[in-house]
Amino acid sequence: MNVFLGTSASSGIGIGKAFVVPETVKRVIPRKKIEESEHDQQWAHFEKSLVNVSTDISEKIAESKDNKIQNQLYETYFLMLNDPEFIKDLKKAFYSHSLNIEFVLDRQTAKYAKQLRSSGNDYLAERALDIYDIFGKVLDDMLDFHPFNIENVPNGVVIVATQLNPSDTIILSKRKIAGLALTEGGISSHVGILARNYGIPAVFALDNIASQIENGETVVVDGNNAEVFADPDNTSLENFQKKIDEEKAHRLMLEKFRNVEAQTKDGVKFHIYANIGTVEEAKLAVEEGADGIGLFRTEFLFMSETNGGRSSLFDEEEQFKAYKQVLQIMNGKPVTIRTLDAGGDKLINSPEIHINEEKNPLMGLRAIRLSLENPMQLKTQLRALYRASVFGNLKIMLPLITNVEQVKKTLEIAESVRNELVSEKIEFNPDVPIGIMVETAAAALTADCLAKVSAFFSIGTNDLTQYTIGVDRENASVAPLYDEFHLAVLRMIQNTISEAEKAGIEVSVCGEMASRKTSALVLAGMGIRNLSMSPTMICKIKELLSKYTIKELKSISSKQLNSL
Repeated sequence: MNVFLGTSASSGIGIGKAFVVPETVKRVIPRKKIEESEHDQQWAHFEKSLVNVSTDISEKIAESKDNKIQNQLYETYFLMLNDPEFIKDLKKAFYSHSLNIEFVLDRQTAKYAKQLRSSGNDYLAERALDIYDIFGKVLDDMLDFHPFNIENVPNGVVIVATQLNPSDTIILSKRKIAGLALTEGGISSHVGILARNYGIPAVFALDNIASQIENGETVVVDGNNAEVFADPDNTSLENFQKKIDEEKAHRLMLEKFRNVEAQTKDGVKFHIYANIGTVEEAKLAVEEGADGIGLFRTEFLFMSETNGGRSSLFDEEEQFKAYKQVLQIMNGKPVTIRTLDAGGDKLINSPEIHINEEKNPLMGLRAIRLSLENPMQLKTQLRALYRASVFGNLKIMLPLITNVEQVKKTLEIAESVRNELVSEKIEFNPDVPIGIMVETAAAALTADCLAKVSAFFSIGTNDLTQYTIGVDRENASVAPLYDEFHLAVLRMIQNTISEAEKAGIEVSVCGEMASRKTSALVLAGMGIRNLSMSPTMICKIKELLSKYTIKELKSISSKQLNSL
């Protein structure tokens, strides 16, 4: 039996025969000098292939109408294909050079993908693969290149591959896939998201896995421990099957936690909220028994819609409809909506917001900095939020705050919006709380000052960890150093909690630490009573908290805080 260690992208255990996806034959992109007279003919060739691929994606949108996540992927691809900003930049680059269209398209795609990878945002970095995938299909059509067809994958197998392109993930809904074992892919990738949605165990970051497992070999994917086993003996197979049966029984048992309050063994209550990025995810949050929405990432809405060369969600009415829907779905439960957290990339194309390329986008013009540089965009978003506020229990949250002045400037804009709505006789709730995300050392260390101008705190542990210990978790060379239990990070969290308590304001955690078992226990012991996470983790965390007393949780966190 061979054992391979990777990174878990979806929990659970799956057993099946290996289907090894053949390595992609690299398309050869010719680089040829062309005459000026050839430009129009080559551009027409590109447009024809663009139409061909768009037609194919349109058919897939129709086929996947009953599968919301898959459907959303294809709609996003369709919008990417027809993004006027990308097409305009491509045409400008092509007509200003004497090189063939295939080469220029490949170069422009790589340029956009690089900007996304350097954005400092996991979700955006994963979208780089989407751009390569969809415009790669255009290149395939132009070059008459025919790669492996994912439809050849049979039922019940473990897919073993270097990577799956996002468009290949339709197979996950068409076949009963036992597991995924991939070399490439991230937790925020479409493959990872869909694997979790369909309950398919998945392990990624498996070095050269496709060349180490034979086609047809029995494979076990253990997403709980990030391990893959090839050719296990009968005793091991029996043990894995027993674990699968136990997991099924556990999932059924978790059902009882859906519609009950989260509380410890000694009756201390917690609020367990959901992190969402779309209106549809709000429905899932309700199904999973969320106490509300702790983080609605509005940037996903901005990224998924375009209209006539600009994001349609820059339009106040479109934003209003989306926020209203989520508030109505949650039916009076609190909904915390974060203002636009974008920057350092060109995924959001709009005349209102111009984002320059930056050497270090993680430290650049992003989040609240970008919004304050574009006050009309922020004003539009706040108008939509205030208008929607009458349909539920709204809270507004500001991302990447580093000083009091940023909060004050935003509050001034919010006041001007309220005055406008009053003069226009538009109904809204004037008392919507406006709080901040604590995700930098600057915010954590000046929490006492920020508490005076903030209605609540929400700790974003992902960025707080990254900024505090100076580790880029996307960089494989230093990824092992990324440690949420680093004493500096825990002290930042502790100081934020302490200052929030002194000021009498609520504090929650909406980063990954909130949904991981060990870290959720530490946070609870430190005094956090509001945790926000992926909807699918809500019942698991409710069950976890029910096993401990507050005294036991305090003991767990004390050991972490006093460790060296």
